[in-house]
Amino acid sequence: MKENQQSVLVESAARFPPPKGVKLSYGTAGFRADASLLESTVFRVGILAALRSLKTGSVTGVMITASHNQVSDNGVKVADPSGGMLTQDWEPFADAIANAPDPSSLLQLIIEFAKKEDISFEGGRPAEVLLGRDTRPSGEALLDAAKQGISSIVGAIGTDMGVVTTPQLHWMVRARNRGMEASESSYFHQLSSSFRCLMDLKPEGIRKNVDDNTLVVDGADGVGGKKLDHFKKMLTGLCIEVRNRGDGMLNEGVGADYVQKEKVSPRGFGPADAGLRCASLDGDADRLVYFSVKLNENDKIELVDGDKILSLFALFIKEQLSILNEGESKKENDSYRAHLGVVQTAYANGASTDYLKEMGLEVVLTPTGVKYLHEKATEFDIGIYFEANGHGTILFSEAFRCWLESTHKTLLSTSEGSAKQKAASRLLAVSQLINQAVGDALSGLLLVEVILQYMGWSICRWNELYHDLPSRQLKVKVVDRTAVVTANAETVAVRPIGIQEAINAEIAKYTRGRCFIRPSGTEDVVRVYAEATTQDAADALASSVAELVDQYLGSGTT
Repeated sequence: MKENQQSVLVESAARFPPPKGVKLSYGTAGFRADASLLESTVFRVGILAALRSLKTGSVTGVMITASHNQVSDNGVKVADPSGGMLTQDWEPFADAIANAPDPSSLLQLIIEFAKKEDISFEGGRPAEVLLGRDTRPSGEALLDAAKQGISSIVGAIGTDMGVVTTPQLHWMVRARNRGMEASESSYFHQLSSSFRCLMDLKPEGIRKNVDDNTLVVDGADGVGGKKLDHFKKMLTGLCIEVRNRGDGMLNEGVGADYVQKEKVSPRGFGPADAGLRCASLDGDADRLVYFSVKLNENDKIELVDGDKILSLFALFIKEQLSILNEGESKKENDSYRAHLGVVQTAYANGASTDYLKEMGLEVVLTPTGVKYLHEKATEFDIGIYFEANGHGTILFSEAFRCWLESTHKTLLSTSEGSAKQKAASRLLAVSQLINQAVGDALSGLLLVEVILQYMGWSICRWNELYHDLPSRQLKVKVVDRTAVVTANAETVAVRPIGIQEAINAEIAKYTRGRCFIRPSGTEDVVRVYAEATTQDAADALASSVAELVDQYLGSGTT
């Protein structure tokens, strides 16, 4: 690294001193904290994104958002060239530079890391980073800090994409690196055109439920509601009413996280909405849940969560693959029999996992965290992942997409196989509609809507796919959460010695009992999740296991 570059880094970093006594860690959500503490961190993430661009020779992204957190918080995360999250290999470096105490320490870390990663600051393609932010008042100043971090790498270019949803920013990074136009208009055009294609491919004779023709969406008073209110004008065959578009407080009594956790209707919804199909986005529009308001039960709802969304998607895609394979022996179709897989975490309701397995689908579990789900889903020709909180997507492998396009062209040239040709067309349209970079509430919502119309289903019929097992989540305060070590996708506790055997003894007392513990990634608590056939049983199982955790590690349940 030349002296000029070193001096620019030191001088720039001096303008953004880190807050004293604050240590941040880069996780699935990136860095997240009270917005007043983040200016230095966001500046340094700008540097990291530029270095990642230099390393890969591709465009990267920086998104300023705290998703479903309260409005006083904010956060920052990096979009890798694939459009996905920052590679896990770089997370330790992110932690190190965010917590470097002074400019000289920061410079030394960068020099050492650049040498280790063989990053050249001269002669190659200049770094390029796309920047976006949500609607938080703190976003503009933090985005400016990110820009200054990017520009502290000589020659680096930071392009402000404006106020966007998190999935839009990720989609734009992926698009740029695939030689496509990266803009909000191109994003909306791709979604609307693929949605229109799927609507045109609905089977004839499907009866539409006239009482279920309007979708009412809670926009969480965030960026997603504003975008959807604009985008809905481009959609035909779907009537959308958007509430909580930004007039109220972001994420306060609204949004997917609130609705999914509290199982109550968001602000602005009430008894008059009973019978309507409703959905909630979260603050940055990367989560989606559906719900219907119960009649004469105050704010109680029937929740249709991410597990049910996953099940609907899996059902539809499995049907299209079955149509494609119809009439062909396995031997005849050995050239490409798509490997469809479903990825969940241990937090997925056991009833959903049973339903998916009964469909004959391969279901695999990963540790909690979207980065693990996404990575595992890439191992399939079609990988579907969702968390119960409504964050998930569908991934199509490049090899399968190429085969599908070739098969589609072949079917178009023959008089037979019109059903197969339509199935191939539907799968290709799904691959364009769904955001393969990251979970996207807007694209997910459109896919739900078109499948419901394809099936001729109301939200009530959809919700009857299976009935969730009652569950309970608790957390136990502990002195050292690292004392709990898990295996088998966090379903088995291998440390402390003996605790899993004690948990198994409690589980055995309940019909269809299931329970696991895992350490929190952010605070000194151990989380407990329990299921059983009744709510009382689930509550009792969770409480007894929480007591075990307290006995083995100490110091009280919350």
